[in-house]
Order: sequence, then C-alpha cells, then structure tokens
Amino acid sequence: MRPGNQTIDEERQGEALGPRTGKEGGRKLYLESYGCQMNFSDSEIVASILAEAGFSTTQREEEADLILLNTCSIRDNAEQRIRHRLQHLKGGKRKNPKLKVGILGCMAERLRDQLLEEEKLVDMVVGPDAYRDLPRLVDEVEGGQKAVNTLLSREETYAEIQPVRLDDKGVTGFISIMRGCDNMCSFCVVPFTRGRERSRDPKSIVAEALDLYNKGYREVTLLGQNVDSYKWNVDAKGNVKDEDQPVVRFAQLMDLVSDVNPDLRVRFSTSHPKDMTDEVLEVMARKDNLCKYIHLPVQSGDSGVLKRMNRGYTREWYLDRIAAIRRIMPDCAISTDVIAGFCGETLEEHEATLSLMKEVRYEMAYMFKYSERPGTLAERKFEDDVPEDEKGRRLAEIIDLQRVHSRERMAAQCGPVYRVLVEGPSKKSDEEYQGRNTYNGVVVFSKGDAQVGQYVYVRTTKCMAVTLRGELISEQEAQEVGYIA
Repeated sequence: MRPGNQTIDEERQGEALGPRTGKEGGRKLYLESYGCQMNFSDSEIVASILAEAGFSTTQREEEADLILLNTCSIRDNAEQRIRHRLQHLKGGKRKNPKLKVGILGCMAERLRDQLLEEEKLVDMVVGPDAYRDLPRLVDEVEGGQKAVNTLLSREETYAEIQPVRLDDKGVTGFISIMRGCDNMCSFCVVPFTRGRERSRDPKSIVAEALDLYNKGYREVTLLGQNVDSYKWNVDAKGNVKDEDQPVVRFAQLMDLVSDVNPDLRVRFSTSHPKDMTDEVLEVMARKDNLCKYIHLPVQSGDSGVLKRMNRGYTREWYLDRIAAIRRIMPDCAISTDVIAGFCGETLEEHEATLSLMKEVRYEMAYMFKYSERPGTLAERKFEDDVPEDEKGRRLAEIIDLQRVHSRERMAAQCGPVYRVLVEGPSKKSDEEYQGRNTYNGVVVFSKGDAQVGQYVYVRTTKCMAVTLRGELISEQEAQEVGYIA
C-alpha cells in the first residue's frame, strides 16, 4: 500500500499488459506496471494511445520493439525494483539494438535526469500527465534522440480516452475519476509526482461505466489519490464555476454510477479521513450495489504523529469517522494503512497506534516501516531518528495484532449466504472458482455450473486465514434463506 493512497497488490508488480491490442503486424509494445491501482489504470490509457499510433501489445518482451515500465516512487524499494529490472533489460538491448526502453509514471517524474544519465539504456522518460505526447516521443527516440516530457498539468484527466482493459476476463475494471493530490502529507511524494487535484467530468465517468457494463464487466472501482475530494463544477475555494451546471461531489457521483445498472458493483479507492462525509456513507448504505467496504488510512493512532505527518485530522476525528461508518453501515468492512517508526515516534505514540487498532478492529491493514523519501516535507523538516531495528520491532507488533483482528473479522463473515461475483479460478485449484463478497472478502467454492463474470449465491461454511470457503446454492434457495448482496 502506498501510504495514504492506492492499494499496491504485490502479486501484480511487474505484470505485463494482458490482452493483445492494436493492429497486427506493426510495432509491438511490452508494457509492465508497478505500484498502485492508479498506475495499472494509467497503463490502460497508455496502451490505448499507442494502439492509435500503430502499436500492438505483447506479453513476450523478446517480441517487443518498445518496452515501457510504468513505475512507482512511493518507497525506496519500489524504485530499486525498477533499477534491478532495467539491469535485466540490458541483454534484450544487446540482442536487439533497435529495442527502445522507456520509464513512465511517478519515478519518471521524480528522477528524470538521473534515469537518463545513470541508466544508459533508458531512451525515454515520460511523466503521468504527458502520455498523449507518447507517439511524438517514440518517433524522437526511433530517430536516435533521447526523449523527455515530465510536465505536470492542471487540466489533464484523459477523460475521453477509451482505455485498453488489462483484465482480459472482462469482469472487473478501473475507472479513474480524478488525478493528482492536494494533501501535502509530509511523508509522501505523490503531490510532487502527480501534481494538483483535478476531477473528471461526471458524464464521462458514467459513460465509461455504462460502456464497461455493456461489454460484460460487472464491477468497477472508482480510482483517485483521494476520491472523497472529488468535485465537479467547484473551484478550489468552493465557489460554483457555472451556475447553469450541477455541482457533483463524490456522494453524488457514486449515486450516478450506481444507477448505471443494479448488477454493476461499485467500489472505490482510496479515502482520506478528513474528507469522509456522512453523505457518502448514506449513499453507500442506500444502494445495494455500492460495496460495503471502505479503505480508510489512519497511518498513526497518535495525534502528535498525525500532526507531524500533516494528515489534517486528529485521533479523535478519525475515531468519529469510524463511529459514523458503524452507525450508518453497521456491517461495513474497514481496512487501513499504518506506518511504523515515523520521525520522532516515541514508544507512547506507538502504543497509541496499537490502542486505536484494538478499538477499531480492522478487517485488514497494509503495514510498513517508515521510509524517508527525498524531497518530502518530512525529509526537509524532521530527522528519521527511529532506529531501523526498532522500526522493525514496532512493525512486528502491529502485524501480529492485525493478524488477530483479521482472523476475528474473517470468522465473523462465515455462515451467511453471499451474492458473489465470479472473478476466475482460485489460486490453488482449477476445480474451484473465487470471487469477492460486498465486504471485499475472498470466497472460494466448487465451480459447479458457474461461469466467470456471473453472480452466484454461496453459503459460507468455513473460515480460512484470509479466505472464506463455501458451497453454491440456487438463487431460489438464497431468496428463501436470505442473503447479503
């Protein structure tokens, strides 16, 4: 998890774009994605832009004329992973001197000069707001020049571009609703690598959701660095831009997207506690197809640490938002992010994080040691003074506690009948399918006559460490005994 932002799925790091796109017989693009869901969504935009320029995608890097790595800069190990990957690409360059290699995304924005100077095999460096310029930049590098465009934009949202979908099963899709971040959390590089917040036209978002549904997708995830701050037709000071147009904030947007079709599930990622409103929660409670799951990063349970992190809320504010979720949606699942060993963190402040976790009892958490990032406010203002071994000890305590809570919360989900969207074969057996319930819990069950992309009804019978197991039942039986949508 990038602290305070998007979920990082470790199993997908370095995943190559799935389906073959573009015209056969032309130049071939091999595109790897790293980091959060926003980066994977951006890769879909990149593939679409380059398809229009005559590239077809491939999952075999030895076929490629152009290799692009869409990168993450949130932690040092994320950047080191890319540098190691570049070393592996040197052999491809030797075998194919015409092969071009480009770095996209946050790392490109942060390290453009070093990448060109230190990584000699890098031909192109392109920031997250410059993807429309890719065809021109590719032409430059094919002409023997190095190419760079890392300019940040105050307007770019790629709203009208139809992304190429990474999910070749056509079940779940990402919809980027906004770009950038205005929250200057002291530990985070995102505002510097992705620029200021700007929101997409809600009509384009609804149109994309409808298009996905018509193509067979049955779940969308609305993406933004901070989706709660989505606003359309409102300026930064809160003034209405056009009196003849409606004001659309995140609660209204979710309402609009959920109305596309009741069979289209809607999730979102990720939320910021300071912007989480009761209005959003009330819309979620009212609509069955708005999944009852919220990722609400806390980072620390101590108000003093939160102030140093520049998070914009206190422990008390955060717990008030948790109380609101429990009041409006008593069954809602909640996950979080936690950073161990931030600058100046005392043992008492660490204990405050543990006590908050005990009070909330999260379903799941992404937990990391603090990693100082160059150029952030924390790097300039605070000393990274908690020893690494002590960071590790505190992180271990956090992880051990969360394991207890995760088992407890998973066990609480066992027993009911759930309406589950079949996402594909389980990770352990081709004889079984898996999908998720509304709480984002993974449910595994025998295939029976179920099909990928179909909703099925599963009676849960067993709780595993991180999954539920169950058996298929008929819709009629589910209606009779009751189920959770």
